[in-house]
Amino acid sequence: MALKAKGIAAEYLSSTQTAQVKSKIYEDIESGKPSLRLLYVTPELIATSGFMSKLTKIHARALLNLIAIDEAHCISTWGHDFRPSYRKLSSLRNRLPGIPLLALTATAVPKVQKDVIESLSLHNPLVLKSSFNRPNIYYEVRYKDLMDDPYADLCNFLKSHGDICGIVYCLERTTCDDLASHLSKHGVTCAAYHAGLNSKLRSSILDDWISAKTQVVVATVAFGMGIDRKDVRIVCHFNIPKSMEAFYQESGRAGRDQLPSRSLLYYGVDDRKRMEFILGTAKNNRSRSSSLQDDTSKKSLADFRQMVEYCENSGCRRKKILESFGEQVPASLCGKTCDACKDPHLVSKYLGELTSACTFRNHSSRIFISSSANLHDEEQISEFWSRDEEASGSEEDISDADENSDVDSPKNMFKSRSVTNSSLHDRIELLQRAEESYYRNDLPDKQVHKMDKNNITEALREAGKQRLLNTMKQKQQKLDVLRIDYEASARTLENECHKKYGKSGKSFYLSQLASTVRWISTANSEELVNRLNSSQSPGCSAMIAKSDCSLPSVSPSGGKSIVTDENLHDSSGSETPLRALQHASEDKKLPPIPSFSDFINSRNPNDNKNLKSRKQPPSRDHKNPDKRVRNQ
Repeated sequence: MALKAKGIAAEYLSSTQTAQVKSKIYEDIESGKPSLRLLYVTPELIATSGFMSKLTKIHARALLNLIAIDEAHCISTWGHDFRPSYRKLSSLRNRLPGIPLLALTATAVPKVQKDVIESLSLHNPLVLKSSFNRPNIYYEVRYKDLMDDPYADLCNFLKSHGDICGIVYCLERTTCDDLASHLSKHGVTCAAYHAGLNSKLRSSILDDWISAKTQVVVATVAFGMGIDRKDVRIVCHFNIPKSMEAFYQESGRAGRDQLPSRSLLYYGVDDRKRMEFILGTAKNNRSRSSSLQDDTSKKSLADFRQMVEYCENSGCRRKKILESFGEQVPASLCGKTCDACKDPHLVSKYLGELTSACTFRNHSSRIFISSSANLHDEEQISEFWSRDEEASGSEEDISDADENSDVDSPKNMFKSRSVTNSSLHDRIELLQRAEESYYRNDLPDKQVHKMDKNNITEALREAGKQRLLNTMKQKQQKLDVLRIDYEASARTLENECHKKYGKSGKSFYLSQLASTVRWISTANSEELVNRLNSSQSPGCSAMIAKSDCSLPSVSPSGGKSIVTDENLHDSSGSETPLRALQHASEDKKLPPIPSFSDFINSRNPNDNKNLKSRKQPPSRDHKNPDKRVRNQ
């Protein structure tokens, strides 16, 4: 599109085009004097015999002048984005001899550069290479675990820079949707972009962003390839990228006009663990595969550890990036264009607080107490998180255990005491003493104060309650018939989240809060009322407001046609919603409950036959009646 706008005859072939458009391009290629100067195709298309035969004919007519391979790092198994179809391009040298071959990449480390040259059979090629340094980009890392609300922090950051163009990269589609919704509600014109949207909507979002109608796009990592918008001022990674090459490529989409721009990365320990688990699982799945795939898995983990070092080290960010691409530069090259060089003491302070918070979380969530009252053995008393069981476990079963820790575990303590003869109360007291002993002996007071960053503050809880309240008000039209007290309901649901994960830390609490918000948006009226009533406690009664509430009761015909109006009051001397429901049922004379035999006899005879036919399995001895009699 950009070349056409500049008057250059260019076309492309892909699965998104109609058969008519493709036929027109092929006709032009096969004509005596093609009008096309440049044709874009995918490596997968070149691998097909049909297209290769057309390419061979063009070559035989001396009409092919150059083969250019963009994103050439995809050829190398050592590259961060290896694609097998790219590897097959090595056959072009033999099939199309004498044609110049041009390989282009912006993210190739020395080992990848060498592999690309060997894979494409380039003999003594001319290598043109510029520095990987992007002096106009300011690099910064912020730590989610030290923030009350990373969403709000990013929103404030974007708004503080005015009406600028930006890209926010997320690991998951759901994060894209949630973050884009949050930013939009707080005055940032943005849209989510990922493969879960239909092609028409994606095209519309892309057009709006290119034409500056949309300020920010919140997208998965595929966004931006092939898009040459030069005035991108901010590229933000809301989750840690999988490699330094991927990070450099994506952050490099900022400031292509050489004007000052920013790269901002939000680093979270949970994000790191998730990515380590994904890469580790991929490695385990390939345990019986070839040695080549095993090497690729090892490299993926090594590349990710390099990215973790970028976030967790206090040294110059720019120097770390350049060294990963084989450039040795002095620290003075940065000139305070990264947060670590601009304010090294503040970065060191943040890293110290991050280390303390991680240590606190690992040990405070070490013990998992079973809710079962029938505990008879050690394995039921304390469990540790097994990565092998993560896929089948629910979120309530996960605990950040560190099995290699030297801290005395409850398991060791139970070995010195007969747990089978003690009560559940004694066991809980034993666990509490173990926890108190650990904090008294192993944690300095100063470190405990630093770890307060991971605690759930009252302000955070109030924000969570407000978020639940806003979600319930959005569904007000559907729930209006029940006249729910939104304030009390939001408080109840927030208390439920805090009770469940209040001791596990901020991340688990926020995750449960987000899960509850999603549930409210999909729940119907009956489900919501049932959950509120089941969650009712002395501290938060009157889930339903002091107003008329329509309660259905069962009619003699079995339907829900009888509706009564009862005044429901709070716990200060009046009826609760459950009591009102009970009185509503008592006021109506319900039909007698028949015995089971009466119920069977009252059924339609045809139904009884059908029931018998369903219960009676087909006999496998129908060919041998004597055998059936013996079996009986």
